[in-house]
Amino acid sequence: MCGIVGIFDLRAQREIDPQVLARMNQTQLHRGPDEGGLHTEPGVGLGHRRLSIIDLSSGHQPLFNEDGSVVVAFNGEIYNYVDLMPELQQLGHTFRTHCDTEVIVHAWEEWGEACVERFRGMFAFALWDRNKETLFLARDRLGIKPLYYGTLPDGTFLFGSELKSLLAYPDFPREIDDCAVEEYFAYGYVPEPRTIFNGARKLPPAHTLTLRRGQAMPLPQEYWDVPFTPHGPISEQEAQEELVARLREAVRIRLVAEVPLGAFLSGGVDSSAIVAMMAGLTNEPVNTCSISFGDPAFNEAAFAQKVADRYHTRHYVEQVESDDYDLIDTLAGLYDEPFADSSAIPTYRVCELAKKRVTVALSGDGGDENLAGYRRYRYHLYEERMRALLPLGIRKPLFGLLGSLYPKADWAPKVLRAQSTFEALARDPVEGYFHSVSVMGDKLRDKLFSNPFKLRLQGHRAVDVMRRHADRAPTDDPLSRVQYLDIKTYLAGDILTKVDRASMAHALEVRVPILDHKLVEWMSGLPSSYKLHGQEGKYIFKKALESYLPDDILYRPKMGFSVPLASWFRGPLRQRVRNAILGETLASTGIFDMAFLREMVDQHQSGLRDYSASLWTILMFEAFLRNVFHVQAPSCEMAAHREARST
Repeated sequence: MCGIVGIFDLRAQREIDPQVLARMNQTQLHRGPDEGGLHTEPGVGLGHRRLSIIDLSSGHQPLFNEDGSVVVAFNGEIYNYVDLMPELQQLGHTFRTHCDTEVIVHAWEEWGEACVERFRGMFAFALWDRNKETLFLARDRLGIKPLYYGTLPDGTFLFGSELKSLLAYPDFPREIDDCAVEEYFAYGYVPEPRTIFNGARKLPPAHTLTLRRGQAMPLPQEYWDVPFTPHGPISEQEAQEELVARLREAVRIRLVAEVPLGAFLSGGVDSSAIVAMMAGLTNEPVNTCSISFGDPAFNEAAFAQKVADRYHTRHYVEQVESDDYDLIDTLAGLYDEPFADSSAIPTYRVCELAKKRVTVALSGDGGDENLAGYRRYRYHLYEERMRALLPLGIRKPLFGLLGSLYPKADWAPKVLRAQSTFEALARDPVEGYFHSVSVMGDKLRDKLFSNPFKLRLQGHRAVDVMRRHADRAPTDDPLSRVQYLDIKTYLAGDILTKVDRASMAHALEVRVPILDHKLVEWMSGLPSSYKLHGQEGKYIFKKALESYLPDDILYRPKMGFSVPLASWFRGPLRQRVRNAILGETLASTGIFDMAFLREMVDQHQSGLRDYSASLWTILMFEAFLRNVFHVQAPSCEMAAHREARST
C-alpha cells in the first residue's frame, strides 16, 4: 500500500518545482515509509511513497513502460495481475518486474481507458502518457483507496492520496465549501465527490478522469456500478454453497504477500467469517488482532477469543481504556477534513496493534451494506409498509403533527422512539431513510446554523446527495435501494475512509475480501428475502456459515465498534467540550448559532438530553479547523472567508 501525489500543467509545459513535489510527497510518509520516488518532466510531476508488499526488490515507483513514455504512480493491489501478465506478454509486452504495478502501464498501452475494467483489486493510480500528452486517473469500484484532486486558477492540476498533500502546495486555497459543511453535519463525513474545501474534490469510486493538455477540464467518467440484477431461480442451499465458495476465493487471492499477513477479529460475523476462510486456506496459524474494552457494554473480546480458539490462531489482544479520548487531535490530522465517526478511535488502536505483528491485515468490512446487516434496514422496510397504506399527502401532515407533539426519547431503542418514527413516516422513502441515518437531522441543523450561513447555502440540502444516487439506482426493490444508497455514501465516505486513514497512519495495508467486486455483483443479485429474512439480517450469510462458526457468534445482537461518548462529555471531557464548542474557533466562522451550541452543551451535561453524537460531530469540526488553520488562524482566515462570501 502506498501514497501518490502529482502536479500537472493543463495549459502548457511549465517546469514542476521538484522541492514542492517532494514536500507534497513527504506529507504521506506514513502511507509508504519504505521508499519514496519522484518523476518530473516539462509540465508533469509524479510522486510516490512505497509500503513494500509484493516484489520487494524491484517494485520501485513511479514505474515506466519499456521506452519510458508511460509512467504510473499506483496505490493499491491488482489481485489478478498474475492472470493479466501472461495475456499481455502474448500481446507483445515485455515485463521487467514481477509486481502488479507494471501490469497497469502495459494494460493502458493495450486497452487505454478501458484497462480499469480488467483490474480486480483496490486501487487509485495516476498514469502519464507522454506521447498522448494525457494524464489518466482511476479509482477502484467500491472506493477502498482514496484519490483527491483540485485545479488552481492558473491551470495547475494537483492530486494525492490524501488532502494533506494538496494542502502542502503553496497556492492551494483553503476556502471552506459551505455545502460540504451542511452535508458533514448531516452525515458525519463529507460525501463524495465534495471535500470540505471548494478547491478540491474526491474522485468518486468506479470513476476515471482523463486530462489532456490544452483541453478543458473534463468530468469524471463512471466505468462500473453495482448491478442489483436478480439471479435466476436459486435455492437457499445453492446460494449458501456459492456464497461460501465465492468468499473463499475472494479471501484466497488476497493472501499473496511477501510480508507478514493477518486479520482483524472483532468477534462479529464478518471478521469471524474471514478468519474461518483464511484458516482453511493456509497451513500456518492465522495472525489475528482484537481490541478489548474495559466497559462490558462495548466489549466483544470473549467472542473474538472463541473464534481464535476454534481456528487455533495466533491471537493478539490489547485493552483500550474507556477514557481513550486523547486521539481527538490526532484524528483531525489524519483525516484532513471533519470526520465524526467515533469508532475511528478503536479502529486506530486495532491498526496500531496489528502493525506490531503484520504488514497486511484482512478485514470484514462491507458485509452489512451488501447483505443487509444494519438494523436500520429492518426499520426502513417497516416504514415502507406503513407508507404504502397512506399517500404522502395524508402522511405528511398527519405524522408531521404527531412527530411535533410526541416527546423525543433519546434513551429508548429506535423502534420505540415514536418521534423519529413519525418524522420518518411523514417523508418520502429517500428522505425518510436520510432522516434515519443523519447524525443531525434537518430540524437540528436548522437550529445549529446561523441565519447568515443558512442564506449562504442558497437552499442546498444534504438529502440531495441521496436523491442523486436514488435517481440512478438500478433497482426498485425497497431493500436494495437503501443498500445501494449506503454503498454510494456511508461505505465509501465513512467506513472505507476510516479504515484507510487509520491503517495507513501505521503503514498497515488492509484488504477487504467482502468488497471483491465480483462477489459484490453476485451478492447484489440475491433475493432480498435471503438478505433480510424476517428480523434476521445477513440471513443467507449466517446460514452458510453455520458449519464454520457457533450460533452465539452468528446470531447474537450486533454491538458495533463504539465508544462511550455520552459519559465522556458529562465526565472527563466536560470542560474540554465546553471550551472547544463555545470558544472562539467556532464563533469566528459565522456558521453557528452560538446560543444554541450553549443550549446543547448545557442540556447534555445536565442529563436532560443526549446530544453526544451531535457534540462529537461539532467537536471534530472544531479540531479540523484548528488542525488546518493552525490554532490561531481560524479567527482570521475564516472571518475573511465569511466577509468575502457576504459581499
